[in-house]
Amino acid sequence: LLPLPSFSQCHGHSGSHASTGGSALLGYIGIDTIIEQMRKKTMKTGFDFNIMVVGQSHGLGKSTLVNTLFKSQVSRRSAGWSRDEKIPKTVEIKSVSHVIEEGGVKMKLTVVDTPGFGDQINNDNCWEPISKYINEQYEKFLKEEVNITRKKRIPDTRVHCCLYFISPTGHSLRQLDLEFMKRLSHSVNIIPVIAKADTMTIEERQEFKQRVRKELEMSGIEFYPQKEFDDDMEDKSDNDKIRETMPFAVVGSDKEYQVNGKRVLGRKTAWGIVEVENSNHCEFAQLRDFLIRSHLQDLKEVTHNIHYETYRAKRLNENGGLHPISSNDTQESNL
Repeated sequence: LLPLPSFSQCHGHSGSHASTGGSALLGYIGIDTIIEQMRKKTMKTGFDFNIMVVGQSHGLGKSTLVNTLFKSQVSRRSAGWSRDEKIPKTVEIKSVSHVIEEGGVKMKLTVVDTPGFGDQINNDNCWEPISKYINEQYEKFLKEEVNITRKKRIPDTRVHCCLYFISPTGHSLRQLDLEFMKRLSHSVNIIPVIAKADTMTIEERQEFKQRVRKELEMSGIEFYPQKEFDDDMEDKSDNDKIRETMPFAVVGSDKEYQVNGKRVLGRKTAWGIVEVENSNHCEFAQLRDFLIRSHLQDLKEVTHNIHYETYRAKRLNENGGLHPISSNDTQESNL
């Protein structure tokens, strides 16, 4: 029999092994099954994902886009809201939750809508109710966390991602857009999108995107994925590509049309069909892949490890240390 590797070799303590991250194994142990174990656990418990949509209420297609992303009627507008509904006097926060299941994986999706945002004559401070809502969810989570008897699984209502809809004006960003993103980029993951991108030509779209990126940079606004959270070179190169594409110019539609014998989601115009999932027509597919297929877990982690941590540290400092927060503690100080 071959002698077993010494303890120091197993743990990569010797110089040569440390650099290669440990010694060669003499046989199969089964460490790799951790991935399958995690998958099974997630499939049993499911997970939460909370997405907020912000932008002028009417005509930007916010709800349609969210419905298109999740291929189901998840946003409230479609649940029979009337077109002639009055614009709210102030920003309201409306959330609706659904459980979506695919391939045995359950996701509890909450869509948080913000009707009334940017629709008033005077839009000063209209970001405040949104900021307050985001912080209230952190507070709720924190209260559960510092309880003496904690729930095994704390319900997660924290906003993992805020889709910020920019009007396809082709000009500059509005002061309100800059103000909102500046105020909230440190407490939530903001993903800017240009709505109804089919109202611009491809050239206009490219120019507008470049202008938006430049304006955000000049205002010192960092959107998700932030450069400082790239873990390694691979992350950095993937995220750099995404950052160069943003803000995604998107078109949403929950109507299907027949194109070349295939059924596609699209918008019918006088000159043809704008196909939502065709990357030659718009960047909806890139947005969906980024949001759901490549960065969903990261959005949740950045929310927990960065934005929530920042809130938590601030709260516990104010609170004079780590002790259970009494329910009548006021939150006014941090909102």
